[in-house]
Amino acid sequence: MRFRAACLAVLALLLAAFMRPAACADKPLIFGAFPNMTAKQIVESYQPLTNALEKALGRRVIVYSARDFRTFVERTRQGEYDILLTAPHLAWLARQDVGYRPLLKYVRPVRGLLVVKASAPYGDPDALRGRTIASADPIAVAVMAVQAELAAYGLKRNVDYHATDAGTHLNAVMQVVNGRADAAILGLHPYLLMPSELRQQLRIVAETPPLSSLMYLTHPRLRDREALAIRKTLLAFAESPEGQAFMQRGGYGGFAAVDGSELRAFRPYALQAQDLLRAPR
Repeated sequence: MRFRAACLAVLALLLAAFMRPAACADKPLIFGAFPNMTAKQIVESYQPLTNALEKALGRRVIVYSARDFRTFVERTRQGEYDILLTAPHLAWLARQDVGYRPLLKYVRPVRGLLVVKASAPYGDPDALRGRTIASADPIAVAVMAVQAELAAYGLKRNVDYHATDAGTHLNAVMQVVNGRADAAILGLHPYLLMPSELRQQLRIVAETPPLSSLMYLTHPRLRDREALAIRKTLLAFAESPEGQAFMQRGGYGGFAAVDGSELRAFRPYALQAQDLLRAPR
């Protein structure tokens, strides 16, 4: 009886070991998408990509984001996302703090834009001295880059112009359209995804030099083969008709590899963002 019980115990352990991967496979992958658009835009935009991932990986993929950048960074720090799509300076923090591993980035660089209403008289940034400028969250790299450009014109935040935090790129633009702000700071990709009738109401008065675009990373809990499978699927998706339409809509230009030196270049922006995140609300 004792021998039989021992055999049954060993068999139970073996069955549990075999069942564990299956149980893991049933658990959905959480795709954390950078909140540079509304929740509705994020889900609709990334649905074709998540469909491709689900088909290739045989596993559900659920898109999550956050109500603001601060919350998104905190959820990243807590490791809530299996697949992470984030800005390059926040990718640096994700790798440093959690060990997220870079996979790919969008080819087309990001630019920060300073826009005004199409009918407004402002011809250059200096004309906005003493005016109100709305922006997305101040930890957005596009916002930091535009503010650096304004500083080059001798315009310091909340000294030479009044800065208002609109929370999102779209909200910043709507403050300009509705007359609550004289200008808005936003990123190129959110600008391109806005309806054409909205963009027609705006005029770009300044833009930053090119910056590396959003990056895809995987949490270290995913095995190497899982990370490689995700990378392979993303590259295949970019070549498909659905992927090409996705890239064209967002102005992303396809995927490219990410190297460590590229991330290191964003360390100053990352540390600036870290200081902002530590500051009381």
